[in-house]
Parts: sequence; C-alpha cells; structure tokens
Amino acid sequence: MKTSIQDLISSKGRGRKLACLTAYDYPTARVLDETGLDIILVGDSLGMVVLGHADTTMVRMEDMLHHTRAVARGVLRACVVSDLPAGSTPSAEAAAENALQLVEAGADAVKIEGGHECVRIVEAIRGAGVPVIGHLGMLPQRVRLEGGYRIKGRSGAEADRILSEALALERAGVAAIVLELVHPPLAAAISRSLKIPTIGIGSGPHCDGQILVIHDVAGMFPWFRPPFAKVRADVAGEIRRAAEEFVAETRGELSPS
Repeated sequence: MKTSIQDLISSKGRGRKLACLTAYDYPTARVLDETGLDIILVGDSLGMVVLGHADTTMVRMEDMLHHTRAVARGVLRACVVSDLPAGSTPSAEAAAENALQLVEAGADAVKIEGGHECVRIVEAIRGAGVPVIGHLGMLPQRVRLEGGYRIKGRSGAEADRILSEALALERAGVAAIVLELVHPPLAAAISRSLKIPTIGIGSGPHCDGQILVIHDVAGMFPWFRPPFAKVRADVAGEIRRAAEEFVAETRGELSPS
C-alpha cells in the first residue's frame, strides 16, 4: 500500500519515526522500496554523487525530472519526494509549474529549501495540489553564498530565526520539515514545537525521523563521507574488487573461476 502524505503527518502522533533515504535510479529505488522506507527522496544531492559536481547548485530541472522518472518506476510503496533544484523557484508561479512537472514525472511531493521567503511559494505549490516538504538549517543550494557547511542555530538569534521559519512553514501547509545540520538541542526544540514531523540529517537523534544519502550509508562514495553518516557497507570496494578481477581475468592474469 502506497505511503500517503497523511501517513507521514500522522506518524508523529503515533510516535513512529520516519525512515528516509535518497535514490536516483530505478534499481536502487526498487531495492530500497522493498525495505519499508517511508520516504525515498530524489535529492539534488545527485549533483555530487551521480553527476560529479562540487555541490548541488549546478542541478537543473531536467536533471531532477530525468532521475525522478527513473526512481518512480521502481517504487510501489514509499512516498517519492523530489527536490526543487536551485533556480527553479524564481516566482511562486514558476515554482508551482515546476512542482507539477515533478509530480507528472512520478513524485508524490516536492521539497523546497528556505524559510520565510518560501512561504508564498509553498502556498502556491499547495494551491496547485502538490504536497510540500520544507528544508531548514544548512541549505546546500546556498552553500557558495554561505562559504561552506556548518552547524546552524548555535547562537540565540539564529536559533530564534530557524524556529520562527519552521512555524511559518507549518502555517503555510508543509507536510514535514527536513532539518539539516541544525544544532541538536534546537532541532529537538523545533520537533517539540511543531505538529508536523521533522526529519533530521546531522541534527541529532530527537527529530521525528532521519534521512541520509544512500551513497553515504552503503559506502558507494568513498571520496567523501560526512561525519554524521554511519557507513554500513562497502559497495564501492566490492565494485572495485569485482572490476579488478574482471580486468585481470580478461588479460589472462587470473584463471577464470
């Protein structure tokens, strides 16, 4: 049975933590969907772990549409959420149009980065009939403006602002909010203050759910591993080993098994 947006919202009242991972292609999405995940996110993190960019700012709508279609083909149960990439929300009207394109590609909801400045955009997207998930704290689409990644909400003023933005997004109608690299005590306070679930990434254990990039969890991107991600496999190592074995066998350096 397909996980609905209402299922995600009601999970908080039931005390059930949301388990979320990213996927960017059909086979990964199909395997992950069989594990019982609540959300499969087609994240603009694909810019780094799939397309080889330095950050997410180079990802465009055509990239998100392409990968959303692939993921949606593999998912029967989880809620598929797709990121609205950098540059896709220059106006509320454009944001709604792009959100509808992602839904047509197979997304069940879209995710948008930002706080007070996104309220009207969220309302327009919801007015078009598309559920929205917010994203506060560290905003990867603004990493160049902010000069890198850092924990958000350590100072009183910044903490007050992030809490205020979370409440504003909730009033605008988002179904949940991702908290990325938010100071854990603040993430816990925000989670207590909202009726909708929070989904943490590097924000401590007290959010209403957790999300990670599948490449970090499975060891598929060994060149960079965020400190908050527990690596549970060595997929890159196994691919390397299998390919080296193939090369050696092909060149006659290894007897066929």
